[in-house]
Amino acid sequence: MGYAAASVSDYFLLAMHQHFWACGRYVLLPYNNRFKGRRPRLRRGRALNLSVRCSMASHDSRSEYESRMHRVLEHIDQHLDQSLDLNSLAEVAHFSSFHFHRLFSAWMGETLGDYLRRRRVEIAAMRLAAQPRTRVLNIALSVGFGSAEAFTRAFKNRFGCSPTAWREQQYSLRNANSNFGQVNSKHSQAERATFGEHDISQNPNKENIVKVSLIERQPTTIAYLRHLGPYGEPIARFWQETYVPWAIMNKLGKGHARYGIAYDDPSITAPDQCRYDACAEVSPDFMATGGALKMTIPGGKYAVLNFKGTVEQVGEAWGALLRDWLPSSGLQLDARPCFEYYPKDAAFDCETEEFECEICIPVVPL
Repeated sequence: MGYAAASVSDYFLLAMHQHFWACGRYVLLPYNNRFKGRRPRLRRGRALNLSVRCSMASHDSRSEYESRMHRVLEHIDQHLDQSLDLNSLAEVAHFSSFHFHRLFSAWMGETLGDYLRRRRVEIAAMRLAAQPRTRVLNIALSVGFGSAEAFTRAFKNRFGCSPTAWREQQYSLRNANSNFGQVNSKHSQAERATFGEHDISQNPNKENIVKVSLIERQPTTIAYLRHLGPYGEPIARFWQETYVPWAIMNKLGKGHARYGIAYDDPSITAPDQCRYDACAEVSPDFMATGGALKMTIPGGKYAVLNFKGTVEQVGEAWGALLRDWLPSSGLQLDARPCFEYYPKDAAFDCETEEFECEICIPVVPL
């Protein structure tokens, strides 16, 4: 089967199949004259054990592929202002450059070049809206474009307008309506994934916005499960149906802090390409199982909004933090992810359906 015709699962199963042979996962009797013209047979009594071992190896191998690809995506986000070529990213993934571009396309559904262009202009679009005082050229340079002209061409191809026009449109839209639509519903899904508690209703109240503080956070190890697809209700289901059973199985209930990390803005990125991690804080020696992976949330300076309210209110809080506070703060976002942090003792009121969390955005001087 050619690469163009193979499905993603076909490609990875083929790669894993070759990996198992190389590692000696298949145990065969010596092939001697008695087996000429016949297929080698497994040793008697080993079939069940072999099946279990192959199944475990398949899971371990796929988890390793997933971990390596996530490592590449994280590296890209951290180095968008630099030149990112096939060979350097293949080294990050620990794959040969000969195979890496095919593996990346099979995994992501788009070529490496297409992904890099898309990611650069989408991050630029977010920064244009969140940093209205920053020159367009500076934003272009911050995501790896060598000139304003090249950036404008790429931006128009993606959004159908110039960066300046986009910034003006976003400013007008946010002033006219502080409700972020789908962005509202992507945040705070972690609190809806409670252990035996009721779902949170949406009761708007614009008065519950707390003063922003600047803190230094230490690097934190987390285990995470990734959701790829639309934000909103699908993420709520992901917390309830995927995260909660996994957390209970790994004894990561209310005694562990949780994080919700949204990597994309659904008003900019296509819904089926949006990424979200449901996370639990763990020790560095925690063994991630059940499809979970581990990573470290970078330390450094964060602007933190201590929030108490309902689901709809937290969307408004995110909007006020990014739309109102950040542009006048003298600070700007950097490449670290934004997230909601739910401490171990985060309160939840079953009667008022209010919860507490810390909205954290990474900041550096403008």
